[in-house]
Amino acid sequence: MSAAHQPKVHITKTPEYRESYANSVQVRASVWDFLLNFGIAHQDTPDQVTVENSHGVYLSPQQAKALWNMLGQNLAQYEQAFGTIALEPQGHPMPVPTGPVH
Repeated sequence: MSAAHQPKVHITKTPEYRESYANSVQVRASVWDFLLNFGIAHQDTPDQVTVENSHGVYLSPQQAKALWNMLGQNLAQYEQAFGTIALEPQGHPMPVPTGPVH
């Protein structure tokens, strides 16, 4: 196949496909892969934040880097259109849970 000819990509959804919301993601890295754990974080009391993880996705290092590049491009376009994204909410910032890096 020549470099000039790109195959047509057909994207489908499996019967198990689901969409959900996440306001928390933890990342674990190893030599072989990255694990992204997505979930919902909520502050139960002033001293406690609960994170309920609902889905984990493993990525190869190559796919993780491609995702990083794609997110960077999309975030730059978003901020150009809508303004800078603030990482801390107004008022009291919720602590960010951290996970180990393997």
